[in-house]
Amino acid sequence: MRNYIIKRILASILILFCVTFIIYTILRCLPASYVETMAMQLAASPGAKPYEEWISQLNASYGLDKSIIAGYFTWLGDFAAGNFGDSWKFTVPVIQKFHDVIWLSFVMGAVAFILQLLIAIPLGIIAATRQYSRSDYLITAGALIGISLPPFFFATLLKLIFAVKLQWFDVSGLVGRTFAQMSSWEQFLDKAHHLVLPIATLVITSIGALMRYTRTNMLEVLNADYIRTARAKGLSEQKVIYKHAFRNTLIPLVTIIGGSLPGLFSGAQITETLFSIPGIGWTAYQSMIIGDIPFTMFYMTFIAVLTLASNLLTDILYAVVDPRVRIA
Repeated sequence: MRNYIIKRILASILILFCVTFIIYTILRCLPASYVETMAMQLAASPGAKPYEEWISQLNASYGLDKSIIAGYFTWLGDFAAGNFGDSWKFTVPVIQKFHDVIWLSFVMGAVAFILQLLIAIPLGIIAATRQYSRSDYLITAGALIGISLPPFFFATLLKLIFAVKLQWFDVSGLVGRTFAQMSSWEQFLDKAHHLVLPIATLVITSIGALMRYTRTNMLEVLNADYIRTARAKGLSEQKVIYKHAFRNTLIPLVTIIGGSLPGLFSGAQITETLFSIPGIGWTAYQSMIIGDIPFTMFYMTFIAVLTLASNLLTDILYAVVDPRVRIA
């Protein structure tokens, strides 16, 4: 196991190197550059240096006056040393801005992910154990609706019904108008109230795939020979389903659950933008569209590291879920 983990870590480092180089190359080729905007603003100040001198100074500061390969290794050296630079758009250190917005997206993603598991897996089991029943048809239809609904359409529908028509929630934003006058507990409840619709959007639009996946794998397991043998021995149906069948259903589910780790930190760009939630997804989107290389590179590298770590964690969890799986 130790040798396997070491080999996977070394391979992950090589993959991360290739991924970050590709991302850096793409960002350098973007037509938008916030350096030009910064130079124009600085040059407009009274007694400031000319625009061309500001461009040269800023490009030299961020290694943009070098070739893509040389500039990448300059960025890589600074990144390895923990120097992540300052965000061009938000004019604060990258790590500070990242810390300010990541936890809001993490809370949204974690709550939505837990609700997704608590709802989708039991419903998938019910649909499989009651195949071709009314419950199965209703659950399958609900799953297909969830899969088919685009997040932007469903979010707009929720806003129309619950914010505009019923006026139970605000249309957008994270806090209400009287947030500053509230106590700490009231401020917490106010933020939670504003996150109901965004979290509902994330849950409904992602629950269908997991529900269908659980149902399909559960049906395959229930038709296995050892399940028929367990029933022939007189075991109760509940023990057959939840002790024998469900454990083997977990094996493919581990792939989905393990692969969801980056999603907890990557944010939901469409949902956060539609509801004006200042999370990491919205922040990263704003940085990308104006060519904010320092923040975008940090964010994309962070997601790449999480993805590689989740893949390694998934392989290790296979051995935990299924004793027959052993990693040599």
